[in-house]
Amino acid sequence: MPYIDQFFKVLIEAGASDLHLAQGQPPKIRQHGDIIPIRNEPLTREECAYMMSEISGPERWARYEEIGDLDFAYEMDADSRFRCNFLKQAYGYGAVFRLIPTKILTLEQLGIPPVVKEFCKMRGGLVLVTGPTGSGKSTTLAAMMDYINVNFSRHIVTIEEPIEFVHNNKKSIITQREVPDHAPSFPVGLKAALREDADIILVGEMRDLETISLALTAAETGLLVFGTLHTNNARKTVDRLVDVFPAEQQGQVRTMLAASLRGVVAQLLMKRCDKAGRLAVNEILVSNSAVSAIIREGATQKLQDVIVGGKGQGMQFMDDAIWSVMQKGYVSPHEAFMKAIDKNRFKVFLPKEEAELANSAGAVS
Repeated sequence: MPYIDQFFKVLIEAGASDLHLAQGQPPKIRQHGDIIPIRNEPLTREECAYMMSEISGPERWARYEEIGDLDFAYEMDADSRFRCNFLKQAYGYGAVFRLIPTKILTLEQLGIPPVVKEFCKMRGGLVLVTGPTGSGKSTTLAAMMDYINVNFSRHIVTIEEPIEFVHNNKKSIITQREVPDHAPSFPVGLKAALREDADIILVGEMRDLETISLALTAAETGLLVFGTLHTNNARKTVDRLVDVFPAEQQGQVRTMLAASLRGVVAQLLMKRCDKAGRLAVNEILVSNSAVSAIIREGATQKLQDVIVGGKGQGMQFMDDAIWSVMQKGYVSPHEAFMKAIDKNRFKVFLPKEEAELANSAGAVS
């Protein structure tokens, strides 16, 4: 048994999501959003090197030593798989491990709005799942791919860094490619997918101009492209996609995006107060003629009004989703206030002392 597995077993038994290792500090886990140490003794350089190199293997370890960063997946057993990120930090070695459930939950089990299934039924265009790091984007995307896999005969090509959820072929064929082991980069993998008779392409992370440009082109040519961005809502998502391009290209990009965007699923994870754990809340943008016109004009400040008025089409504004789970008693007013866009809407539900602090902070800012 690899040395690090003892830490992974503690994480699993605690119902935690992440393991944090840093030379000079005790090992810690993230349990329902909180960071908790799991022993008092700090990790030594030798201990870190031994456990990290043992699971990465000589070739990856050499790459990490040279570059200072490494991403890959590690399978402890049939039920436990981890996304691994090695890094170098001020005091030496470091690593963060995310537990990846081996069983892919359904969209219903995750509580994702039913309209998201409509994105999975489309034959072309761009669908984006967005949110901050650790908001469950990969879990939601895996559920969407599984829904397609169960219900439709498609060829799905995924380009990931690393491969997280492993899909078995059902009705569809799923080709999973990992950067850099199977393709040197996202753009290279995306270009190759255009020649692989794909119906659907999943891009694990759209983080640079070339990847975003290729994804838009693929969507324009009739493929259904799913991608992720680290944005909190639909408006910021559209702005981010356009702003990554030089100013002289942004008009053309807005036109391309207006034609190809099918929807945005923005996601946040909120700490529950009714029981242990966290739950996802979503903002949903479904593209229609009004959304396309707004994107072409560059008037993204109008998107909120379209989302609020588009409930009949399955659209949902993030603050409305947060309001709903707070009203049901699933999350505390404090958690709702912290995650909301319009803080004033939730401030009145805070305890008096917290509300006064919030008012003071607002006055200072």
